[in-house]
Amino acid sequence: MFPAKVLGLSVAIMGVALARVRASHPFPSFGPANATTTVRAVLTAIVCSCIGEPHTAAIAIAIVTAATAATILDGVDGWLARRTRMASAFGARFDMEIDALLILALSVLAWRHGKAGAWILASGLLRYVFVAAGWIAPWLARPLAPTLRARAICVTQIVILLVVMLPTIVPDVSAPLAAAGVLVLLYSFAVDTLWLWRHR
Repeated sequence: MFPAKVLGLSVAIMGVALARVRASHPFPSFGPANATTTVRAVLTAIVCSCIGEPHTAAIAIAIVTAATAATILDGVDGWLARRTRMASAFGARFDMEIDALLILALSVLAWRHGKAGAWILASGLLRYVFVAAGWIAPWLARPLAPTLRARAICVTQIVILLVVMLPTIVPDVSAPLAAAGVLVLLYSFAVDTLWLWRHR
């Protein structure tokens, strides 16, 4: 069933993404940057599909390999968008949501593989809590300007989760490392919330 899971998730991700193209992508073609993000989406679907699979070293290595490839390509799609002058609101949102989904999947996998307690799910859920809070308090739904801090924290969190998922990293090491990642994300969450409060 694994290939079917990957295919189903890939189709679902692209279905949601493509529904927003016309509204926020003012170019006649999809573009190489978005094509690269699509590859990242498939790699993320592979990582997501590992949830529920046996907790073996081979599966853990497959997770780390797919997630590492998706993370490396994360720097490529933005560069391509600028290089081809096809940067768009759609591309930025597409890229951000793939990052968020990858972090959520890795946090679930780290928990299920016994690398940390259920508290590590905060790593993946914070983004969605922030979005949900915007429905209650509209000022939280205002777009945030992209910053080097936000990008650095996102990449740092993914790298931490990748290290945590390595078969050679034991829980005594992975749990404190994962906790540090959660604290960094909470810090970023607090900074963004404070900024939105001041500019509401």
